[in-house]
Amino acid sequence: MRNDASWAEIGFMQGRLSPMIDGKIQAFPWPYWRREFALATEHGFSLMEWTLDQDRLYENPLMTVEGRREIGQLCEKHGVKVGSLTGDCFMQAPFHKASGLLRKQLLDDLEKVVESCADLGITRIVMPLEDNGRLENQFQEENLMQGLSRLVGILRDLQGNLLFESDYAPEFLAKFIRQLDPNLFGINYDIGNSASRGYNVKVEMASYGDRIRNVHVKDRKFHGATIPLGEGNADTPAVLQALKGVGYPGPYILQTARAVDGDHVGVLCRYRDMVAGWLRDLEADEPGT
Repeated sequence: MRNDASWAEIGFMQGRLSPMIDGKIQAFPWPYWRREFALATEHGFSLMEWTLDQDRLYENPLMTVEGRREIGQLCEKHGVKVGSLTGDCFMQAPFHKASGLLRKQLLDDLEKVVESCADLGITRIVMPLEDNGRLENQFQEENLMQGLSRLVGILRDLQGNLLFESDYAPEFLAKFIRQLDPNLFGINYDIGNSASRGYNVKVEMASYGDRIRNVHVKDRKFHGATIPLGEGNADTPAVLQALKGVGYPGPYILQTARAVDGDHVGVLCRYRDMVAGWLRDLEADEPGT
């Protein structure tokens, strides 16, 4: 099984190697999560991004001592690293839209997620500020900032990064992220989401490219849903080139469309090969290569 440098920096969103759960494109794959480690190795993947939902939050293996021990054993056995986490739970139950006891409980949850990630060596934690988690007014932004202040010491001690994925225009996102410590807070860039909103990648990179710490790869039509890679409005090769231009070293996490015929493993491998080819083309274009 081929596994060159281009493949090594391409990971997959947990669940993409498994059947869909309740028809959802993304959800924690409860019946299959252990099996995905073996499938990853079998098909040449060595990097996984964990997914965490608000539903059954504290039952997720990431959130228990025994579960983290088992995850670590599976990583070692199969040579798969879990380097990042997408916290859909933060979007499903955003603390910055809550108050009182509920807000405190959700902030406590956030701290425990960060601590659990640190225990496993997961250093990149994605907080989606879109859909139900989107900031809709100044009060919510202030509420968010106040809550994040609780995390500064924890992130510093645990050497973690909290990364925001948002649908904000480049200028607004740049203004937002500049308020936060660059050593602790950054951006998760989603190629498909930016394409669906018609954002200019050159403007995005000039605005906040130096704060990108994680990248989700998918494709979408303008104002449309996720579709097969290469069939939407995302010019992925151009985006990869722009990311390279601001010094982004990877990783690239496949959060791609699911297979219509149920062959989720096959379609993910195909997408991985597409991205690897684009990355190799960039390397070939470098002077002196």
